[in-house]
Amino acid sequence: MDASTEITELTVDDHACLTFGEPEELFDLTAAFVRDGLEAGLKVMWLSDAGPGPAVTELSRRGIKAGPAMEAGQMTAAGCEGRLLSGQVFSADAAVGWLTRQLASSKERGFPGLRIAVDMGWALRPVTGVEQLPQFEEGIAAALAGTAASVLCQYDRDRFDPVTLASVAAFHTRAVATASYHADAVLRICRQYAPPGIRIAGEIDYQAEEPLTLALAEAVRLAGDVTVNLGRLVFIDGFCARMIADTARMLAESRTVILQCLPEVAAGFARLGLDHLPGVRLVTTREQ
Repeated sequence: MDASTEITELTVDDHACLTFGEPEELFDLTAAFVRDGLEAGLKVMWLSDAGPGPAVTELSRRGIKAGPAMEAGQMTAAGCEGRLLSGQVFSADAAVGWLTRQLASSKERGFPGLRIAVDMGWALRPVTGVEQLPQFEEGIAAALAGTAASVLCQYDRDRFDPVTLASVAAFHTRAVATASYHADAVLRICRQYAPPGIRIAGEIDYQAEEPLTLALAEAVRLAGDVTVNLGRLVFIDGFCARMIADTARMLAESRTVILQCLPEVAAGFARLGLDHLPGVRLVTTREQ
């Protein structure tokens, strides 16, 4: 299994394992998986305990028109009940049978392929038959062989134990990870996939100059508009604020730069003159 595949690299018949550490990471990567599938004209499904409401909300705030896609029948967002589960009972054979029917249905409806994202959080509940999880993952791999479909299995690495994660790893062709420049208990700097850009969370100061430089350099290399997501950044010193502001000014000469910030962080960028700069959108967010 590849150890460092990016979500945008997935293709047909991939059976990928996404391990995530926070909801924002899960939603970002899933949104990119959904976006690329919709743009390719594929049938797209997202199964999670949350159901369609939160899925549409998360996709919409990332610029993906999930509502129209669902109305057109190209996308489905639903819970696992009645698909992978029957009440509190799980059967690997029944779940693989459901997947096989979806493969046939999408082909019959004329879609060139199918993408399914599956949040595996249901397996953390007291479900009868959960010990069949490795069998289910093996069945997915067999069902996808020779098809134009891909499945993204999503596991919370902080909630699933290492033994369970190891038991299913062998059945996946890819391991999906976020491109990360820095990650510790105080600060996380990583690539953002939907919308394209970078995400910085926690607290940042001059000591993070090197990873921040690398992240901003990637933002410069991206095509199209760039989002710098600071929605979960609670502190930034003047040194790093100026680094981001200077990069935003440079990028704004040819494209739009969106800075998403908490009010107090946005105020700092406003003092640096970004609030009225053409090509820069300073968007104030609320901590979630």
